[in-house]
Amino acid sequence: MAIDGVLFDFSGTLFRLEQDGSWFDGSIGDPGLIMDSAAQDRLLRALIAPTGPGAGLPAGLQHAWERRDLEPELHRLVYVEIMRGAGVSTAHAEHVYELMLDPAHWRPYPDTEVVLRALHDRGTKVAVVSNIAWDIRASFARLGVADLVDAYVLSYVENAAKPDLRLFRTACDRLGLPAGRTLMIGDSEEADGAAAALGCDFQLVEPLPVAERPDALLRALRDRGLLDETVVA
Repeated sequence: MAIDGVLFDFSGTLFRLEQDGSWFDGSIGDPGLIMDSAAQDRLLRALIAPTGPGAGLPAGLQHAWERRDLEPELHRLVYVEIMRGAGVSTAHAEHVYELMLDPAHWRPYPDTEVVLRALHDRGTKVAVVSNIAWDIRASFARLGVADLVDAYVLSYVENAAKPDLRLFRTACDRLGLPAGRTLMIGDSEEADGAAAALGCDFQLVEPLPVAERPDALLRALRDRGLLDETVVA
């Protein structure tokens, strides 16, 4: 069956949270904090991991971790606690958390804008399906592509989080398409790949640093005949 709609994950798929090395080196918070680049990278990966247990969280906060993408206040609580567990002061962790929510720190992959524009021009419907605790549309607006997305299906709004099939079903319904005519593209086999149980096609992409993944979205869409070689990043 032809694919008439594409569902995209947000973090690690269309955009990626990237910091400049100053967030945890003491220059914006604790003067005495010493954290090398490898430790910073590990902490950032823990903060953006789509699935799995919360790294370093006490057992009493595991329920909050499981509900983090449904309730914004719990999202803040557990992410600040993860940073505190890595040796960051509460005030510094709160500041870094605000940086995480800033669209300026969510960098689009090199082919994100190209893909969204090409699908829109082709008449292919697009939904963004994200486990997230804040309104990510500002990131798309900053890139100038917010109006190229037909539906934003966000966990904290819908009170359901991937791999719950309700989130994918909602996206398909809002696009007016059966699941069998959609493709889900995401960076998590567990969370995003669950769309296959509803009948969606699925393509995994690696959540690599932006500079290291120039055209994974383009290749996924070319492989399914949705875009051709004339569309380039």
